[in-house]
Amino acid sequence: MSGFPYSDDNKRYYTYAYFLKHRKGGRVVRVPLDGGFTCPNRDGKLGIGGCAFCSGRGSGDQIAALPSLEEQYRTGIEKVQGKWKNARYQPYFQAFSGTYAPIETLREQYDRALALPGAAGLVIGTRADCIDERTADLLAEYAQKTDLTVELGLQTVHDRTLKAMNRCETFDQFCKGYDRLKKRGICTWVHLINGLPGESLDDMRESAHVLGHMCPDGVKIHALHVLKGTKLAQMDFPLLTREEYVAVTCDQLERLPMTTVIGRLTGDGPAKDVLGPEWTKRKREVLNAIDQELARRDSWQGKKFG
Repeated sequence: MSGFPYSDDNKRYYTYAYFLKHRKGGRVVRVPLDGGFTCPNRDGKLGIGGCAFCSGRGSGDQIAALPSLEEQYRTGIEKVQGKWKNARYQPYFQAFSGTYAPIETLREQYDRALALPGAAGLVIGTRADCIDERTADLLAEYAQKTDLTVELGLQTVHDRTLKAMNRCETFDQFCKGYDRLKKRGICTWVHLINGLPGESLDDMRESAHVLGHMCPDGVKIHALHVLKGTKLAQMDFPLLTREEYVAVTCDQLERLPMTTVIGRLTGDGPAKDVLGPEWTKRKREVLNAIDQELARRDSWQGKKFG
């Protein structure tokens, strides 16, 4: 066995499966939804066109194109209900920025999601700069009455990359929104992307190092994949090899606290729309390679944290 304290299966990092088993009492499946939101770098408030890596569906590429939350939820459950026995389902506002709307609209959408059959809590994906004090207070209210997780897209701590990707958000702005959530005790997960144009492996390690000291409840690490129709698809830059991705992801895991849940170590995009890297389509191979590299190093999540 690996000796990592948060593992039943020889993993060397704190997997989402372990978290669900020991903290939630069993499998909880997140059902992605499009709540009709947009983003401030799409609608002209901060910019237009959205992030360079984002498709026209705002990270909601896997969501069925259906008009109502109820239909999306039902269809999402039908896709996965044969995979796990006795699973519970959690509505997940994944597309665009799920806190970017007037308070009354947010409350209406969140209440609709929680009223869905068997809804076991709520997950909201958003941008940190879309969380002001009033929005944070609203989220704290929901955190008191349901199992709430807020997921924030950070992607990188480096402002030059954020600017190049048309994020229209700085790391300092991210920190302010993040701190509003943490101050209220709201479960907060953060996303990183490895392989963004212009970033070195040291840059990626630095992002994990800085984020680790912010002690997020969970982290999702994505391999950058280039999707058809995105600004990224028009850019000329070197893509990470699988070997580079595996090595730097292991470096990042070493720099994150042991107690941070690792929700993902690969990215998902519709295979027909992924222009590259090709290896990102073979998730199981990537995950196995990460396990093997950590074992080769005799390393684990948190080994270099501090």
